[in-house]
Amino acid sequence: MSARNLVHLALILLIGSVAGFAQSKPAGLRQEQPPIPPDEIIRKFSEKEKQFRIARGAYTYRQDVKVQELNANDRVLGEYRSVSDIIFDSSGKRTERIVYAPADTLKGFTLSGEDLQDLREIQPFVLTSDEINKYKLNYLGKELIDDIDCFAFDVEPKVLEKGQRYFQGRIWVDDRDLQIVKTYGKAVPDIRKGNNENLFPRFETYREQIDQYWFPTYTRANDTLQFSSGAKRMRMIVKYEKYKKFEADVKLTFGEEAIDGAAGKGSNSSSDKKAPALDPKLNEPKTKKK
Repeated sequence: MSARNLVHLALILLIGSVAGFAQSKPAGLRQEQPPIPPDEIIRKFSEKEKQFRIARGAYTYRQDVKVQELNANDRVLGEYRSVSDIIFDSSGKRTERIVYAPADTLKGFTLSGEDLQDLREIQPFVLTSDEINKYKLNYLGKELIDDIDCFAFDVEPKVLEKGQRYFQGRIWVDDRDLQIVKTYGKAVPDIRKGNNENLFPRFETYREQIDQYWFPTYTRANDTLQFSSGAKRMRMIVKYEKYKKFEADVKLTFGEEAIDGAAGKGSNSSSDKKAPALDPKLNEPKTKKK
């Protein structure tokens, strides 16, 4: 997130280095050996995550993003809000339709381009077999997440490449479906260029089972960004709602990729198994720079 001062907007990210993010073992973590080697669990869940990423690309949904600036007593000083529908046009091209976007009233900081990228890619974190080699994963044990038994892994990028965004933190993988059901961590790296700082909050994202996959449905953050000009309290809630599978006699396109659709109308997807919390998906709202 970007700090504002009287002259210009400064990009800002929070908290230390990759190595400094290591988390302590929670009380509920059971240091059990898994039934198969951790490397095999990683291989299997990353393949399942790749299947999920493709499947999610064929769903429409609503994403509701709220970012608030708070004072020391958690009183709201300003707010960014955007609600949009992720849909397909008549040619099958994926598009975003803004349905609600009141004036941005944030004063102490603003959303940066990296924040918007993280909303799309990091906070609804999907770790596929195409990207698994970019990360180090350390198996920690098993833990119950809302009565769902999970394998817990610490995750950090092997190398921070210029211009790339990464996740660092912890993931919980359902021991039956082998999909990520919860994520806790932050986007890295922090960006510091001259007098500009760009800091990112710690967040947690929950998923719910919809059809056969676990979809991100809710992201929350409540953090203090330590700008050199002073600390800024913030809160973020992102909801991903109304998932519906899109089916049509067209090819669905996402950037340069295309997948075949099936004949028929959109069908409502039902949720019969929930990870803890409600629901999120991220929006890609546009912010003004001054």
